[in-house]
Amino acid sequence: MYLIVGLGNPGKQYENTRHNVGFDAVDLLVDEYRVPSSGKQHKAMYGKGVIAGQKVILAKPLTYMNLSGESVRALVDYYKIDPEEELIVIYDDISLEPGKIRIRKKGSAGGHNGIKNIIAQLGTQNFQRVKVGVGEKPKGWDLADYVLSRFPKDERVLMEEAFERAGEAAVCMMNDTMEHAMNQFNKKTEK
Repeated sequence: MYLIVGLGNPGKQYENTRHNVGFDAVDLLVDEYRVPSSGKQHKAMYGKGVIAGQKVILAKPLTYMNLSGESVRALVDYYKIDPEEELIVIYDDISLEPGKIRIRKKGSAGGHNGIKNIIAQLGTQNFQRVKVGVGEKPKGWDLADYVLSRFPKDERVLMEEAFERAGEAAVCMMNDTMEHAMNQFNKKTEK
């Protein structure tokens, strides 16, 4: 069984912000594969279903970004998920251009507080990730203000495509080798 977690912040005021790209990608997976909601438990909204022949849990932590690890830990423990093999986390990355996807098998938090908390809660940084580029913070902006801002109209279409590709990447990671998934999704996107 796989656990795919999209990071974000709950609440209307955070919808469609840069920090909620993980939520957006998971929402698309829920719709595309008609994964029924299992409600709210383990500090998350989640659903269980089957995607491409694999049993899967799709989750959006309700802890707010900086405490995402509490929810991930509760889900991992309850469903006996192996974080190194069966956990995939989708989240925003300011070091990537808007819409760019980057898959990683493991790594540091890279300054991302949600990932930092997951690493602290799980006691390992060896878990699979799908990073979705949201662009660099403009000069003079506060980082929190930037990641909680919405995409301009011209970037929104690009981001919708990125959410779809992030979901496709997670499905590929479940059903293929990590190397194949990285080769397919880490390539440069055409402008």
